[in-house]
Amino acid sequence: MPYCMIANEPGNSSVLIKKEFVLEAPKKYEVIIKNESIGVNFIDIYIRKGIYPWPPETNNQHLILGSEGAGIIEAIGSEVTKFKIGDRVAFLKTNGGYTSHRTIEQDFVVHLPDFISFEQAAAVMLKGLTVKYLLNDSYKIKGHENVLFHASAGGVGTIAGQWLKSLGIKTIGTAGTDEKCEIAKQQGYEYVINYNKEDFQKVAMEISEGKGFDIIYDSVGQATMPGSFGCLKNHGTLISFGQSSGTYTDLKITDLQAGSFFLSRPILFHFTSIPGWLDEACSVLFDMIRSGKINIQFDNSYHLENLGAVHDEIENRKTSGSIVLKV
Repeated sequence: MPYCMIANEPGNSSVLIKKEFVLEAPKKYEVIIKNESIGVNFIDIYIRKGIYPWPPETNNQHLILGSEGAGIIEAIGSEVTKFKIGDRVAFLKTNGGYTSHRTIEQDFVVHLPDFISFEQAAAVMLKGLTVKYLLNDSYKIKGHENVLFHASAGGVGTIAGQWLKSLGIKTIGTAGTDEKCEIAKQQGYEYVINYNKEDFQKVAMEISEGKGFDIIYDSVGQATMPGSFGCLKNHGTLISFGQSSGTYTDLKITDLQAGSFFLSRPILFHFTSIPGWLDEACSVLFDMIRSGKINIQFDNSYHLENLGAVHDEIENRKTSGSIVLKV
């Protein structure tokens, strides 16, 4: 019987429970996907804990988390034109992903090429498209920049390291353990700083010979943002796209005047709301995979029903690369 993993209220991983449900026929623009693999991301934890707001219609209860996955179309609505039953597809949409069968509007679904497995797709949709907008849309990388990337051994960081290397950019990364530093080096970073052992700001500035960085990507937040500002060149850009260490609450507008800095806080789903962006971005991402410029690292040893334990491992920073759930 179809089932999903729901969060019955905001809280720790214990709120995640299994619930069976009756699968209804899709509406006219919807498809039903039998999920094969589902991605897990920090944004799911932010929403589960209440750091990001729950959709108002839930009244803070019975929310299915999960934003990315891949599987096979089992049913289509009467007005669906992009897909047919049996198509291999991947999807990207906030919430609703942690389920054996997902009913979703066709605009949030893309065809999955044969050269990409379900596991790879589940590992790359949100994280790979995040890298795409970070390097192409939020800031257009030109190829000459001096780049610092925090959390370089994570799911986004490992993809970004490979992508930046393919552009000929020598990127400095940070990570929280020696093991993760080695992982990041294998993914394209020229040098990786263990920020739990060293003052990353001091070391990064030494590596840059005191010049600082054109652009810094920071998904860590509270623990790294002050040092990130301290590493920017004049007219440098800081892109904050997460807060795994906690929300940075000390920002003042005068922080930007120290070097005429640019600051951005982009959200992936603001890009996917642009008509045509998802298909175009997936075309770019899938071509990067096909060409071998990026290799998707994932761990497929987890079952959907073990979701709570997976959240705990991610939140406690015991994982690297991308995490994939099998249905």
